[in-house]
Amino acid sequence: MEKYVPDIYQKDIYTINYETLLSRGVKCLLFDLDNTIAPITESEPSNELTTLFDDLKKHDFKLIIFSNSPKFRVNKFQKLLKVDAVSSARKPSSKSFLAVIKKYQLAFSEVAIIGDSVMDDIAGGNNVGITTVLVDPISKKEFPLARIRRIIEKKKLKKLRKLDLFTKGRYYE
Repeated sequence: MEKYVPDIYQKDIYTINYETLLSRGVKCLLFDLDNTIAPITESEPSNELTTLFDDLKKHDFKLIIFSNSPKFRVNKFQKLLKVDAVSSARKPSSKSFLAVIKKYQLAFSEVAIIGDSVMDDIAGGNNVGITTVLVDPISKKEFPLARIRRIIEKKKLKKLRKLDLFTKGRYYE
C-alpha cells in the first residue's frame, strides 16, 4: 500500500514549494497533463501555467510534460510551454520513467513526478524510486478510463486512511 503514498501532497501545482524540491536535489520535474496542469476541456495552457513554467525554467528545472494522453493532445501544450514531453507514457509502468532518466542522464534522486493520480503518477514514481508529488485534480471532469480508475483509487485511499498512511485533504511537504 505504501507505493500509493506521495512524498509531498499539496492542493495544486501553484502551492508546491519548489525551493524544497531544489534543496532535495531535484532538477527535473515530470508534470502530468490532464487535471494536474490543465483541465481535460482545455487545449492550451493558461497564462498562470505559462508564468509558472517560465519561473521554474529560471530556477534551472528541466520541465517535461509526462502524460498518458496521446501525442495530439500533449503536443500543443509542449509547443506553447516550450518544454519536452512524453505522451502515451503508460503510467504507472516504469518504462517511460526509466527512458526519461536515461535520456537526460539523471539520477533517480534528481527527478520528481507531479500529478493528480495516486494510481498512475504516485505509484509509477514510487515504483522507480523518484520523488512523488500529489496534487488534487483541478476539475471533476475526467476522460472515461480515468473515471474508472478514480473508483479504484477511492478504495485505495480509504485503505490508506484506515492504516493512517495518507489522508486526502491533509497537505504536507
